[in-house]
Amino acid sequence: MKNKFDALSNYNESKKAIGYVSRKEATQETYNNLGFMSGLEVHQQLLTGKKLFCNCPAGIYQKAEQYDAEVIRHMRPTLSELGEYDGTALMEFKTKKEIVYRVKNETTCTYEVDDTPPFHINMEALNISIEISLLSKLNIVGEVHVTRKQYLDGSIPTGFQRTAIIGVEGEIDLKNKKVRLIQLSVEEDSCREVSDIGHRRIYRTDRLGMPLIETVTYPDMVNPDEVKEACDYIRFLNRSTGKVRTGIGAGREDVNVSCKGGRRVEIKGVAHTKWIPELTHNECFRQWALLRVKKLLNEKIKDANKWHVASKEIDLHFFGFPCDYVKNASEQSYKIHAVNLPEFKGILSHFTQPGKMFANEISDRLKVIACIEKPNMTHSEEFESCIAKDDLDKIKTLLKSEDNDAQIIFWGPESDIKTALETIEERCKMAMEGIPNETRKSFIDGTTIFERVLPGADRMYPDTDTAPIPLEDSHINKLRENLPNDVIERYNQLKKWDVPVDTYTYIFKKNLYPLIEKINTELKISPKISGTFFGHNFKYIEGHYQKGREFNENLIYELFKFLKNNNLDLQLAKNMLPVIYEHPKMDFDSVLTTINFKKIKKEDIVSKIPFLKNKFSEIRISPKEEVATHWIMGELRPTALGNISFTELRKTVEAN
Repeated sequence: MKNKFDALSNYNESKKAIGYVSRKEATQETYNNLGFMSGLEVHQQLLTGKKLFCNCPAGIYQKAEQYDAEVIRHMRPTLSELGEYDGTALMEFKTKKEIVYRVKNETTCTYEVDDTPPFHINMEALNISIEISLLSKLNIVGEVHVTRKQYLDGSIPTGFQRTAIIGVEGEIDLKNKKVRLIQLSVEEDSCREVSDIGHRRIYRTDRLGMPLIETVTYPDMVNPDEVKEACDYIRFLNRSTGKVRTGIGAGREDVNVSCKGGRRVEIKGVAHTKWIPELTHNECFRQWALLRVKKLLNEKIKDANKWHVASKEIDLHFFGFPCDYVKNASEQSYKIHAVNLPEFKGILSHFTQPGKMFANEISDRLKVIACIEKPNMTHSEEFESCIAKDDLDKIKTLLKSEDNDAQIIFWGPESDIKTALETIEERCKMAMEGIPNETRKSFIDGTTIFERVLPGADRMYPDTDTAPIPLEDSHINKLRENLPNDVIERYNQLKKWDVPVDTYTYIFKKNLYPLIEKINTELKISPKISGTFFGHNFKYIEGHYQKGREFNENLIYELFKFLKNNNLDLQLAKNMLPVIYEHPKMDFDSVLTTINFKKIKKEDIVSKIPFLKNKFSEIRISPKEEVATHWIMGELRPTALGNISFTELRKTVEAN
């Protein structure tokens, strides 16, 4: 008697077979064995008044329901000059998507829908791009040539993005290595997606055409933490100019990952750098798992060209599916099909990512390519099957399945069934070849799903509507004069100042280094004090209080200046900051009144120490002297705050 197949056991065994470990357990040896390799494409919006190739304002955002008109388009593939179709174009065409653009007159013009030729490039954006290229130690091009980069997912109405290379072959300095840069380009931003349900995808055009730079690295990162460090460095470098936008969506990165024997896979639009380590770790292991799937299939299937699925439409009257989503599909008059996958037993439940198996790879593509919303399928290797064993046996008989086959049951509108069957067979055949070139969408838990086919290398071509722009050496040298110092120099200076290391990321993220330097130079306040204040106290306030519209970080400089000029201890800033953050127009004297501060002479505060010592001796329990000090400090703290430094007060208490 044959052993009963257990999907969960197969999942765990396959996970063990590829050597999967969590990121916390992984070492550099782990990544060396996998052949981990990663590169970055870091995108950053520039802080300009207008868009890149038209005069529409940049940085004005609309809500999803705020629009003046809708434009509807359908993407169709066309032959290239060589008589070939782009793979991405064919995939997008297969989806039969209707692309809807929600247009607001305030932020969009006829240029964005390709009814008007481009205006002259935004020189403010070009200059910022040159400055950041210089900071990145890139070689500036002699002439700026605008090209068109195909964008076939509908996020740009024209089907292409205008982009121009500004600098090539540079490098950045990480803590322990240098990372080489391929290039920096300035380009147009794309639309913002509102929804993507079924065959209808909706975009907002407010962000479309805003100036954006893209910094591309070589695949020099050999572990997930290096990828994050490199990405942070590039983003901090961009922010150090004070000429880029910040906030949600202003900075995004595409992370390219491959393993030994694998292929480049692009994780698209990662919004937070803190996600990068988990995403790259799991993607490398996903590819490693897919290579094992390939090996297993190649041992069983000798000729992939002769391999095909078999399918049958099934009637729920003859099969019992207790799952609600199958019943819901039936109620929507969806067609339900059973598909046999020859020799795929053990493959559908093969581990790919934490909590995911190979079957998810198929389900993801059914959603994206056949436009069948999830849940869209079940299969013979579910951990908890929604198909009764007798019914599954009937389906196997109907499909004439062999013992080593696997089965999928999917559902969808009748018009999508043909595409779905093609998609299932195509993805299974890809598994026999290894790892598909694709872009994937990231999630906060460190997993990804299929987004689209990875565009080919020949997706760029010259833009004949825009003349080349020569860059004179004198112009470049003038821009070079006002560059900030390197991020690595700032990092080393913070270390010399003894600023706590756990504040560095926040300081660089908010570009607070120049303000810390200014407070040190002009107010003679230690960078350790101001850096700690920003990285600990201000960071806390920002996360727990409602920011007033007029607040900006320069108010903290004014706060320190006020305390210094009035001989008030800087500790008082911690109590004043929440009020200033919420009410930035309030004058500092009024803030002191609000927090019930009273000016008291140091002598009056210190004079209470003998009395408090005597009082403590009457109630003390512990013989330890430091307990007395803590108690007395606690009694004096409310009146001492702002009038005498706690360090000075403590020394006085201990001396008495």
